[in-house]
Parts: sequence; C-alpha cells; structure tokens
Amino acid sequence: MSRQSLVKKFQDVVGVENVFFEEADLLTYSYDAAPIEQVMPGFVLRPVDSEVLGKAIALCSDNNLPITVRGAGSNLSGGTVPDPGGVVLLTTGLNKIVELNQEDLLAVVQPGVITAQFANEVEKVGLFYPPDPGSQAISTLGGNVAENAGGLRGLKYGVTRDYVMAMDFFDAEGQLVKTGARTVKCASGYNLGGLLVGSEGTLGIYNTVTLKLIPPPQDRRFMLAIFESIHRASETVARIIASKVVPATLEFMDNVTIRAVEDFSKAGLPVDAAALFLIEVDGHPGQVADDAETVRRICEEMGARDLKVATDDRERDAIWAARRAALSSLAKLRPTLVLEDATVPRSKTPVMVQAVDEIAAEFNLLIGTFGHAGDGNLHPHDSC
Repeated sequence: MSRQSLVKKFQDVVGVENVFFEEADLLTYSYDAAPIEQVMPGFVLRPVDSEVLGKAIALCSDNNLPITVRGAGSNLSGGTVPDPGGVVLLTTGLNKIVELNQEDLLAVVQPGVITAQFANEVEKVGLFYPPDPGSQAISTLGGNVAENAGGLRGLKYGVTRDYVMAMDFFDAEGQLVKTGARTVKCASGYNLGGLLVGSEGTLGIYNTVTLKLIPPPQDRRFMLAIFESIHRASETVARIIASKVVPATLEFMDNVTIRAVEDFSKAGLPVDAAALFLIEVDGHPGQVADDAETVRRICEEMGARDLKVATDDRERDAIWAARRAALSSLAKLRPTLVLEDATVPRSKTPVMVQAVDEIAAEFNLLIGTFGHAGDGNLHPHDSC
C-alpha cells in the first residue's frame, strides 16, 4: 500500500488531527530522553479512545508496520525510540482516570494519565499512590508501567510493579486481552500483567491499568544530614538499614551534585558539604518519632556535621524539588552528560561510592553521583 493510502486509512481510523506524517512532526518523536541516535518513524498516531486504539493497532498489523508505544518520552532507556519507518503510537490522548475506588482501594486509569496529577487526585480522596519517579510531573502512568518506574520512595514502598493489580491490553493484532483482577488475592492463571510490567511496550499495548492504592501515612519527618566525608556518609546507609529502620526515602548527593543543584534551584543546600542525605521517615506518629531519633543518633555517630529537620511542608517540598532537579542540574555543567544507573546490595554502597571516586581521579573526570542510596541504586553522571 502506498504511503498516501496509508495516511488516508490512518486518518479514517484515528482522525485527521491525530495522524502526523510530515518530517517536522516526525522529528519530534525520533528520540527520547536517552542519549542515543535518533530514528525517524514513518507515522505518528494519537488515538483518543479504546476502540480507536484497537483499530489503529490492527491496521498497523495488517500492513506489517512495527509499533513503538510512547507516552511522554521521558524514559532514559531508549524504550520509545522507534523502528525506522515504523509507527509511533502516542498514548497521551488516552488520559482519563476511569475509576477511583475508595472502598476497594484501587484506581483504573488509561495509560496517558500524568503521574503527578494522578497522585494529587488520589490524595484528594484521602488515599496514597507511592511510586514517584523523578519525571513524575510529565511522565505517564503507562510509561511508568512499561519501564517499571521506581522513585524516591522505592526503599519503603517499592516500585510500580508492586501496585499493578490488573490490566487490559491489546496484542500485536489489535485483540483485547484482560489479565489480573480487582481483588487483593489473585492466584489463578498466568501472571501476564507481571510479564508486561517493565516490558517497554514490546509485549502489548496498555488500554487500562488497575492500580492499588493505600492509606496515607499519619505522620512524617524530613531530615537533611550533612557530611564532611563522602565515605562516612555512604557507610551511614548500611548503619541505618541495619538498625531496622526503613525510611520512606534515603537519598544521597555528593558535592558535585550539591553544587550543581544549588546553582540551579537556589534551595539553600550546603555547597561546602562533601555529601548529604535527604531522609524522610513516615508512619504512625510514635514510630516516626522513634525512627527519627534512631536516624539522628546514627548520623551523629557516623560524623554528620549537622542534621536539619524541616520545620514545615514548604521547606521539605523545596528541598525535594531540588533533588528531583539533580539530573537537569548536572546536564547544565558540560555539553555532554553520560548517565549511569547502577544498583548494588545496600551493604556495598560504600564500595561503589569509593570505586566511582577512584575512577574519577584516575581519568580526571567530573562525576556527580546521586540516587536512592537506601536501596543501593545510584546514578553516577560524567559531564564532559
């Protein structure tokens, strides 16, 4: 079938305003946030309801056109870079919260719902959706599921996979498949949903996803621990976890990152510190008080220069916003940013930090390291 004929068929199915095929439009969807080569697709489709989505997929199948599913394109894995001449299928038009169920503690969403907007709507009804990837202000829930996104609260609350109860998805031929259940217990049949989470759109195209919600913590306390030694700071992670305290967040930033973030955000971070931890404990008020005291004691024993406790949510939120800007801040330092995402057992965090330091010194590199120290997931970034 000719290109012109395909355009007409896509327009008949998806709508003229939701089919993009001009070079200027295609260029926009030839890359994502990963630093890899651009690839031009042949068409970009933006379905706006489930029926249209299924028909668009079937039409691509009939014409042997490879499909690359794309939400906001904020992923760092290259997962939304298309096949040459293939179809980019945008899910941003499928952006409805279908159901927000307070009795069964679940939500049914379309894949194009923005993560932060969803979390805010859940909060309005007195519930909590924990996954909070750094890109939550723009990333979509479908993208979160496709990448199995984590976030700052992953240490205590887990990642997206832990909150997917069920999903409806289309297979490569446009047939709708249902998997999972709305019930807490679902032990029968193949766990297709578990297989599709983290599959980056390669096994199916999400139509709706059912997500588990939980009650919000009653109390929380945010602390900023400042260290003169990066190695003593990294050793603190293992000490805190070994004390049987599991913070909601335990985030690490080295001096390179601190200075870059402060220059970018003006959040009042101590630019002379070798490293700092952003620590938040939450739960029952009594438990929060006990955990905060344990964290304070351990930080002091490990040589923390200072331990600041946020006085209100405004101060806390400003520092968290600065932390979420770490990648953007480091990207401004040099023309090129080489990013890594490495995870080690939590007890090996000090070894990893030391190894990165030694590599930076040996090859005269400017490496900024930050990340989720509580679960051993750090992001060394080389600016060059």
